Amino acid sequence: MAKKPVKKATAKKAAPKKAAPKTAQAAKKPAARRYKATPEGTSDRQHLIEVIQGGTGCSAAAARETLGDLIGTITTSLKKNQKVQLVGFGSFSVAKRAARKGINPRTGDAIKIKASKSVRFKAGQTLKGAV
Repeated sequence: MAKKPVKKATAKKAAPKKAAPKTAQAAKKPAARRYKATPEGTSDRQHLIEVIQGGTGCSAAAARETLGDLIGTITTSLKKNQKVQLVGFGSFSVAKRAARKGINPRTGDAIKIKASKSVRFKAGQTLKGAV
């Protein structure tokens, strides 16, 4: 029996090998962002401005304006009796209270309490689960 001629293999480019992760954590999903609570002695508003500034790389003035615009938009929507829903965080809504009669605790006299509106916040599922 005669030997069969050897066929040359066609050159295929091998896919570059990915470097193996050094730790088991690196093989998993990218690490979630870690958020810090507002430090003692710092206002929440100032802390939020710093978080916006650090996350976006914008100036402090731009971060301050962004936060102001966000709060202004929520306030304007609530003034128009609209519900503001931030999925995962929660929703803001306006609750109406009817006029009613009450009693003055000092004198015991009957008084009239005017109708009023108040802001309500209902936490979303993600926020409830985090707390």
